[in-house]
Parts: sequence; structure tokens; C-alpha cells
Amino acid sequence: MNQKELFICQTLDRLFPNPTPTLDFRDRYTLLIAVLLSAHSTDRMVNRVTPALFERASDPQTMITLSVDEILAIVRPCGLGPKKAQAIWDLSHQLLDHFGGEVPDNLEDLETLAGVGHKTASVVLCQGFGLPAFPVDTHIQRCAQRWGLSRKKSPSAIEGDLKKIFPKRMWARLHLQIIYYARTHCPAKKHFLAGCPICQEFVGGFLDN
Repeated sequence: MNQKELFICQTLDRLFPNPTPTLDFRDRYTLLIAVLLSAHSTDRMVNRVTPALFERASDPQTMITLSVDEILAIVRPCGLGPKKAQAIWDLSHQLLDHFGGEVPDNLEDLETLAGVGHKTASVVLCQGFGLPAFPVDTHIQRCAQRWGLSRKKSPSAIEGDLKKIFPKRMWARLHLQIIYYARTHCPAKKHFLAGCPICQEFVGGFLDN
């Protein structure tokens, strides 16, 4: 890593030395469901909704005993309710039919599940299995571009750039640290430069916003 990248890591370590997942979950299955629900929603809303859902069903065997409409009645506040409710029901069947009821531990299999894209699968790998992955959401995309770590536009391309810069052992930690940093210091709107230590440090070099 160069001096800029080292400064970023040091700043994140100072501000967020022990980052923890932002979604509440009990195990890998409930993590998978929570991450699926978080698409186009907020973690706060998901954490408000999932206790009621997991009280009814916290494993695929129980989830498929619910109707899609019963699932929808609970998850609707997360947005895209009908699509997400159907995906939860479908992926629960897939887990039982193809994976012995267990959440698979690799991207290829995870991405075959209903409603599970690359980012969701990556979050499950790093937070559920402790495997190296670097999920890129809108927060990480914004910071990576502002900090000059990537000039790419797509999340997958930005992920590739970040993986080249930082060693695997740091990926999962940085994923969480950057999300926390983006929410508290580097928002998409009303970005206060003086309150953003990383952007402030490098404003002369590469900050676009």
C-alpha cells in the first residue's frame, strides 16, 4: 500500500477499531435473509422487521411452512416486499432441495439462490463464514471514488480495484469500516469536508465532490 492507502487504513482503525455487522442475525440463514432484505432498504428498517420474521421462522424448514403472503405481511416495510417475500420462500426451498438445508459457503452456489446477487453472497461469505470477500455497496462505492481508490463505475469493477490494493486479511474489516465511515463522515449529500478526515487530507489530490 502507498502512503495514501496506509493513511486511510490508519484513520479507519482509529475511528472504528472493532467494527461489527450492522444487521442483526442469529446464524448464517438469518444473515442471508437479513442481507437479502437490506437491498433498497436501510439496515435500521431490516432490524425492525426481522425479529418478527425470525420469531415465526428462523430456518428454511419452518420458512417454507409459511405462505408467501404471510412472509410479505412481515417484510413489506423493507420495500420490494412481494419480490423479497417470494425470494425468501424460494431460496428456502432451494437450500432444502440442493444444500441439505445449509447455507453454502461459496459464491457460485450462493448466487444460484433466489434473490441473492454478488453483493449479498459476498456479505454472507465474510460475515457468516469469515472468508475473504469485499462486498461493495453504495457507501463503499462513493468512498472508493472520492478517495481515488477506483475510477470505475460498476460495483464489481470497484471491488476488483479494492481487492488489488488491500490484502485479503483486511477485506471484511475494511468493508465494515468504510460503511461506518461513510455514514458518519462521508455522506452522499451535505458532505462537510472539514468533518471528513480522509477527504480533507487529500482534497488537493483527488477529491471530486
